[in-house]
Amino acid sequence: MPAEFDSFTSGNVETRRRRLLTEPPVVRTTLLTLGIGFLVLFIGLPLVTVFTEALRKGWDAYLSALHEPAAFAAIELTLTVAAISVPLNMVFGVIAAWCITKFEFRGKSFLITLIDLPFSVSPVISGLVFVLMFGLQGWFGHWLSDNNIKIIFATPGIVLATIFVTFPFVARELIPLMQQQGTEEEEAAVILGANGWQTFWRVTLPNIKWALLYGVLLCNARAMGEFGAVSVVSGHIRGKTNTMPLHTEILYNEYNFVAAFAVASLLALLALVTLVAKSILEWKLKQAHALHAKSIANAES
Repeated sequence: MPAEFDSFTSGNVETRRRRLLTEPPVVRTTLLTLGIGFLVLFIGLPLVTVFTEALRKGWDAYLSALHEPAAFAAIELTLTVAAISVPLNMVFGVIAAWCITKFEFRGKSFLITLIDLPFSVSPVISGLVFVLMFGLQGWFGHWLSDNNIKIIFATPGIVLATIFVTFPFVARELIPLMQQQGTEEEEAAVILGANGWQTFWRVTLPNIKWALLYGVLLCNARAMGEFGAVSVVSGHIRGKTNTMPLHTEILYNEYNFVAAFAVASLLALLALVTLVAKSILEWKLKQAHALHAKSIANAES
């Protein structure tokens, strides 16, 4: 009798669980329609509009807009800023994640708060901070001017602003993963005679490579598309300090819509490539998590 009762109870629990997880067809259809409609209206339609407007006058006008000297300079500056800021943030992210997850020290919580700071501060405010520090009337402005060093309204200022708004991405992807992985494998490597560099290159880095690539991908996308902070420190000097988002704004304000959407289409293509790469890396990351969990289970058994 108890066995039959347990079977009956478990059957009822399973039936109720299925009912909770399975919505009626009308509800599922409504939610699916609303979700797809939202995506089409706020994501799909703007993307279609960008490419439609960019090609409205044909491929010749599109390519001519991209080969225009100011547009080419904006593309070159955007790539240069990303090429500088992304590797620096990658190195910082790995070091910060390593320190936070592998060691205990005073100020650890404060360091985590600093990493999250750019998420809570408006990019425009961060740009203003750099102007107050390195502008002509700023804290270091007179010294920089006397030594003929230009940061604000020049490439160094754009790089600094971009680094500030993008540096949490790599660290924030690595910290949860490295906390989950723990320190057992590194400790085993040290016991077997590996030094710090050997432990990092042969144990830690292979375990975090997909999360690292994922963070670098997000960092690069934000670096190339950043507008607020860069707008404050750039000075909007055409052909010199305008990145692609700033150049797009200028062209649009001049009613040169085809050229504006042509440059914007490059950023849209970057977003699409980022989306595809993000999906691939998420799949790889899930595989890595499953493999790590399986290895832990095998070790415990």
